[in-house]
Amino acid sequence: MSLTQIVPPEQEIPLTPDGLRQINLILIKPSCYDDEGYVVRHFRGVLPSNTLACLTSLTEKACQSSSLKDIDFRIRLIDESVMRVNYRKISRSQRPGSKTIVCLVGVQTHQFPRAADIATTFRQAGLTVIIGGFHVSGYLTMLPGIPPDIQSLMDQGVTIVKGEVEETWQSVLEDAVRGDLLPLYDFSDQKPDLSSAPVPILERSILKRFVSSNYGTIDCGRGCPFNCSFCTIINVQGRKMRVRSAEAIADAIRKNYAENKVSFYFFTDDNFARNKNWEKILDALIALREEEEIPVEFMMQVDVLSHKINGFIEKARRAGCSNAFIGMESINDRNLKAAGKGQNNVEDYRTLIDAYRKAEIATHVGFIVGFPFDTPESLREDLDRLANEVQVDMASFFVLMPLPGSRDHLEMHNSGTYMDPDYNKYDSQHVTMDFPNFPDEESLLNQYWEAWENFYSFENMSRILKRVSHRNYWNLFRNFLWYKYAAVIERRHPMMTGFLRLKGRTTLRPGVAPLPRAQYYVKRFKELKDQMFATVHLLLEMQLLWLESRKKSQAEQRVLDELQQLRSNPSLRVRLDEIQTAYIRARQALPDLHVPSRFRLFLRKWSPFSSFSGFYSAEDILAFWNRSLQELQRGHIFRLSFPSLFPRLWQDFWLSVHFAAAWMRKSGAM
Repeated sequence: MSLTQIVPPEQEIPLTPDGLRQINLILIKPSCYDDEGYVVRHFRGVLPSNTLACLTSLTEKACQSSSLKDIDFRIRLIDESVMRVNYRKISRSQRPGSKTIVCLVGVQTHQFPRAADIATTFRQAGLTVIIGGFHVSGYLTMLPGIPPDIQSLMDQGVTIVKGEVEETWQSVLEDAVRGDLLPLYDFSDQKPDLSSAPVPILERSILKRFVSSNYGTIDCGRGCPFNCSFCTIINVQGRKMRVRSAEAIADAIRKNYAENKVSFYFFTDDNFARNKNWEKILDALIALREEEEIPVEFMMQVDVLSHKINGFIEKARRAGCSNAFIGMESINDRNLKAAGKGQNNVEDYRTLIDAYRKAEIATHVGFIVGFPFDTPESLREDLDRLANEVQVDMASFFVLMPLPGSRDHLEMHNSGTYMDPDYNKYDSQHVTMDFPNFPDEESLLNQYWEAWENFYSFENMSRILKRVSHRNYWNLFRNFLWYKYAAVIERRHPMMTGFLRLKGRTTLRPGVAPLPRAQYYVKRFKELKDQMFATVHLLLEMQLLWLESRKKSQAEQRVLDELQQLRSNPSLRVRLDEIQTAYIRARQALPDLHVPSRFRLFLRKWSPFSSFSGFYSAEDILAFWNRSLQELQRGHIFRLSFPSLFPRLWQDFWLSVHFAAAWMRKSGAM
């Protein structure tokens, strides 16, 4: 069934009592504002919205019901992180005989100000507007009464939906069609049975706007049995696990692969290891991989005790799991106790990581900065231990904040403790509360960004890639590129960003005046220029990272050993002819090496990388160009080694060619 038009236009549709023939249903996943007030939007995104996919499948099911089947439902999906909300076009879609309903879905706390502004604009145009998601559900679940910002929206005629809607979405749509929407729907006590609920549907028009169009999301279950004080999941979705059937998940994956070639999934469950159907689901995935030859892979979220579940890691590996996101949060026992995270045992962390590494599943941990017992000194020590002792493969860092719907927020609200009133900052990378152990807000944020920079430094990424399995090398390498681009260049959390930031001069938060055109375009040109140079620098760094971390052949290792002997002499500058001599000695020591063709011999004369992909180390390349740059900065042009300069440029060109080829192959390219 097409999403763009549920009922063909040529089909005669009986008039409803009020003459309504068509419903334009606009499902919008809103973005947020940056610190300057611009809407955050990118040319290509990374993580598709699971809420959009859920609402799509629920709407299709509702449209087949007897009460709505005679209405021409036309559905449009908008993920504002990669798409623009065209107010004029959407507002004009409401004509005589039709109604436009705008639904702002899956609204997180940091997205609520943007969602409220979108809602206000469409209400002023006379459209029906509905808002749901974790912010309104969490706030209204934990605290009595309705806060002023939500009440203001209700006063404008915006409908608020609290809770999950798998079993009630049809009735909400029916009320919207009749014009009988209530100001507030409270479904928080009606936790739906997911076993028979429609599985999220992935729409091609959305997937094509993301870097990997084969990437999708599915929630196999909801809820979490633990009781972390900073978590909103347990108070919105409950502590009792509710799960989808293994058959439904397998059918959805089979359909998504057949229609859209989607083969990689992020299981959005807060804790897949506590899904009572985990074994049946993994068995179904194994059957898809081994019997139907569907190359499904997935990333899951689990707790630190998951490695103790008998057979869990082994089956996950066989079912296609490549990444496990683990809620480690801290390696300070006092912090874990204060956060109610008693299930975490710091002494067991290394065993946990080793268990996943043995199964060739990459580990990705969440780490929170700003717990009660964190200090500038202790944080640096803990982060150093995380990288060098626990030895996780990836880390995501978050600033502790009292999200509405969490126990932390409830306690701070009841005690009158300061919380920043601007919800746009509640994105886990701003300071929204006081941290007594840090001298000021800037101090904590500096350590937060320092954590990103240190963990994703060249040296640490190289160490990680050298110890990972062949299976995970390119998986981690791509993630390193994405994470370093987001955290270092964009200065945004990787889970909330994309590639190539897009801006509109007037697409600003209310109250922020747009810059004059000339000033804006000069500023924007400089931003793009700086971003371009930073991106090129990052790509070159990743190229050197590949050279440094990939598995060396026997011949390459022998040459590098020869080079190390040359480098050990501090009075000797390693020149191209000396490297060629080192190569000849290595060839003599390894007479059984394959002799390349005459064409490859010709290329090797100009670039050793043409046949082996790495006779120089990253250290050699950086040392040469650093020396050259220093001579240029001093104005010593004639001290440059011109006989080596042009061969170096040619060699670096071939390095780029080999790196690109290895990237394209992705397997067997270490």
